[in-house]
Amino acid sequence: MHQGRFRNLDLNLLRVFDEVMAERSLTRAAHKLSLTQPAVSNALRRLRDSLGDELVRRQGAGVEPTPMALALWPTVREALQRLQSALVPETFDPAEANTTFVLTMADATAASLIPGLVDIIEEEAPGVSIRVVPLSTRDPRRLLDEESVDMAIGYFPAVLADLTARSQAGEAVAYANQRLYDGEYVCVMRRDHPLASGPLTLNRYCAARHLLVSFSGRPYGFIDEALTAVGRERRIVLTVNQFFTAGRVVANSNLLTVLPRHFINVTGIADRLVWRELPLKVPTVHVDALWHKRLRNGPGHDWLRQAIARAAQRNPGAA
Repeated sequence: MHQGRFRNLDLNLLRVFDEVMAERSLTRAAHKLSLTQPAVSNALRRLRDSLGDELVRRQGAGVEPTPMALALWPTVREALQRLQSALVPETFDPAEANTTFVLTMADATAASLIPGLVDIIEEEAPGVSIRVVPLSTRDPRRLLDEESVDMAIGYFPAVLADLTARSQAGEAVAYANQRLYDGEYVCVMRRDHPLASGPLTLNRYCAARHLLVSFSGRPYGFIDEALTAVGRERRIVLTVNQFFTAGRVVANSNLLTVLPRHFINVTGIADRLVWRELPLKVPTVHVDALWHKRLRNGPGHDWLRQAIARAAQRNPGAA
């Protein structure tokens, strides 16, 4: 946008733009802003004229943003939130709050963290609600950008490496993370599996048939990366997206899988399973909380981060 046109821009238009992007509907945005729908449409038209972009197109009962709108929205939303925090600081009293937080994580991570988090909520914040949604990616930054979730918890080595590289290169990094605990992954099989007795060598491991827990559905994980590094590979015959499902399947088949060691005891079928150390060196699995920095001053987000960190410390499987 030309600098002169920015000086003449009515900043109220950005509030309308933010609400339309959040709701993906002119009608709902108008309701949230206590405006008429024609007023919202007029504001969008003025912003389109200033920016030289369509911003949103009608799609069904709602609207679909253009690439420019998607690129612009995170900056606009963060600026508006920071301005609001400066002008009207929000306080968060856990005992009185009725906030809902949305977290994304794998089922094994939830089994480790959520019981302790529920205890903390019941003790300190009985009006707070938590929604846990399935983790379907090893890179949850898009979910954080879109504010679909408040926090992602899991093993994100590629994301953290990228953020570290960007930070070292002097780039502004929009995300923050906190190490919660380290997990040990082990090979798991049914108790009477042919490989349950005797040493689990690399040859025997690679010759077996395997089940992979893959959040994205991609049949290649960090174990396969470690195998490739030593010139080996394994045969994956099944991928699932839940650790609980993997435990059930291997308990009733000749497949091998890899699970967090501390998770085995919460499957409910630990007596039907055995685990062996993996026959090759794999990276330590770090479980991190990842969030967008624009939420750091949001009401309750600091409390949420601290509560999750305390829940991790109560986790008996945390290293």
